[in-house]
Amino acid sequence: MRRIGVIGAGAWGTALAMAARRAGRDVTLWAREPEVVAAINGSHENTPFLAGVALDPAIRATGDLAEAAAADAVLLVTPAQHIRATTARLKPLLAAGTPVVLCAKGIEIASGGLMTEVAAMELPDTPLAVLSGPTFAAEVARGLPTAVTLACRDADISQRLAQALGSLTFRPYASDDLVGAEIGGAVKNVLAIACGIVAGRALGDNARAALITRGLAEIARLGQSLGARAETFMGLSGLGDLTLTCGSLQSRNMSLGHALGQGQPLADILAGRNSVAEGVYTAEAVVRLAARQGVDMPICQAVDAILNHGADVNATIQSLLSRPLKTEGA
Repeated sequence: MRRIGVIGAGAWGTALAMAARRAGRDVTLWAREPEVVAAINGSHENTPFLAGVALDPAIRATGDLAEAAAADAVLLVTPAQHIRATTARLKPLLAAGTPVVLCAKGIEIASGGLMTEVAAMELPDTPLAVLSGPTFAAEVARGLPTAVTLACRDADISQRLAQALGSLTFRPYASDDLVGAEIGGAVKNVLAIACGIVAGRALGDNARAALITRGLAEIARLGQSLGARAETFMGLSGLGDLTLTCGSLQSRNMSLGHALGQGQPLADILAGRNSVAEGVYTAEAVVRLAARQGVDMPICQAVDAILNHGADVNATIQSLLSRPLKTEGA
């Protein structure tokens, strides 16, 4: 896997391009925006999405999807709600057997499908993998030590991808639990919004720790109902990603929740950003999926109520705190 194509040149796609380049690969990075292509090729910096990080001059940006798809492996890093449209465009461009690594964390609102389910509809014969785990894009781009989960049902492809992307500072750990990796990555974004609200309302570290712990229980309940293994949620794509995203305002989702907690309207928060906070869209999809599976997820339901149904923040917090007491394993 000498040639790596990266589809999506936001902060995370750009960071993954740097990780692949540090691993010695030839990297082509596709961007939808011509100004991003020009900035990366001209000044070797993604000024709109990852300003201040010097990029390896060998990374080549392109606006031609076919150029990025002409690779030995493709990392798909477009936002979750655009995965279906992007995979449909990729279908005629991919060579047979080219692995596609899904790097977006979310659930499709329209179908309730995980990213692998959505991609498989458009790319039924393509080997799919999931890359997830505790990652802030700027730290990965700068080469700070990072470990991730690389989930794939084909052990040989998983090993080859790990060798292609791994380096001293970017360490992929193999798994065959795609569902577990995806559920952990998707739901933690919703929980990070909740933790941001806790911080914005100055409810304290005790409350945040309790929310993280009970949120992990929600992740595990939903994941296991879909066939995931319990131990996956104690790994990088579960507990690791959850603690990172719920513990720092570097997180787009936590910072959005923090602004909500301080009383800012959601529309104003979103209008001031050029990056996607996946939890805003995933909240609705998670609640629908949980209802379909018969799984109780009160924290995620509360976040969805605030984001999508105009629920009052204080009243919603009071409702959560007034729930009947139960045993911890429930």
